Amino acid sequence: MSFFVDTTYRTNQEEIMDDFSLTGATLDNTLDTLAVINKWLGGNQVTCSGLKKILKDQPKDKEITIIDLGCGGGDMLRLIANYGRNKGYNFKLIGIDANQYTVDYAKKCSGSYPEIVFYEYDVFSKEFDKLSYDVAIATLFLHHFKHEEILMLLGVIVKKASMGVLINDLHRNRLAYYLFKMITWPIKNKMIKEDGLVSVLRGFKRKELLQISETLSVKSTIKWRWAFRFLWILN
Repeated sequence: MSFFVDTTYRTNQEEIMDDFSLTGATLDNTLDTLAVINKWLGGNQVTCSGLKKILKDQPKDKEITIIDLGCGGGDMLRLIANYGRNKGYNFKLIGIDANQYTVDYAKKCSGSYPEIVFYEYDVFSKEFDKLSYDVAIATLFLHHFKHEEILMLLGVIVKKASMGVLINDLHRNRLAYYLFKMITWPIKNKMIKEDGLVSVLRGFKRKELLQISETLSVKSTIKWRWAFRFLWILN
């Protein structure tokens, strides 16, 4: 019997946050704290570096529509909006989340960003399918889905995202699991502590991402980034 967590296969255990009816102060605190953790561990920078690669050689006067799947509190879109303003890009930014309360919270936090709009859509809905975009971003989003759902979702967005799909997600790894356990030890929020560990166990091995790319017959690049992230770009 092993005393260490088994990361051989992805777990099917659900996260507390997978309940789209969640509301209230605990969810607010979770969204805010996760934004801080992602910034502190360099997760935001992983997405930004991938976006810069996709945007390379793109004319700045062209309107570029970027969609953020599972946008949460909208912190990533605000970061991208600031980057676009500083570099002179003409961004149209769309945040998608399946929780109406989360969407309302993101709107409240993004009042000074007219280039960002938020929608409460399921990514498998007809409403979502009607959207048009150049770049699709999924930061810590894809691991919430089962393998068959991932293939279904990526099969759609890879065809619609004319410039590329950028995925920033977790490397399923024992060290990542125990590192997260250590850094969240002083945090009292149960949702963050429990969901974070489940997220790691729902993350990916490099070979799994390669297999998905091959199944979809798309070109992709996969780079490992600190802290235990995969930057996966498909086009």
